Amino acid sequence: MPVYEYEHLEESCSLGKVFDYRQSLKDKQLDRCPSCSGPVQKVISRINISCPKTNGELRDLGFTKLVRRDDGVYENVTARQGRGRNAGHPAPPAQIPACATNAPGSCLR
Repeated sequence: MPVYEYEHLEESCSLGKVFDYRQSLKDKQLDRCPSCSGPVQKVISRINISCPKTNGELRDLGFTKLVRRDDGVYENVTARQGRGRNAGHPAPPAQIPACATNAPGSCLR
């Protein structure tokens, strides 16, 4: 069942100035508050429409989409050509600074 927003036209009650009300599409629009019986009007609000995005659109928006392959490895399907694991160039090994190892005296100069 859809949820509609209603606004009190006069003083608000315990539901607040604007409140949500769940009702069937077949039900008539409220003209009185179900709590205080004060006059209310329906508020036209934004709706959320989710549209599927292509991998290229996701990449251009700054997102990364990972897809799990059969061997359990995740592949970045939004990577640009010439970058990443499949580009033929392995990623450089991560270098951890000596201070990060917490070894005694490693951060002394």
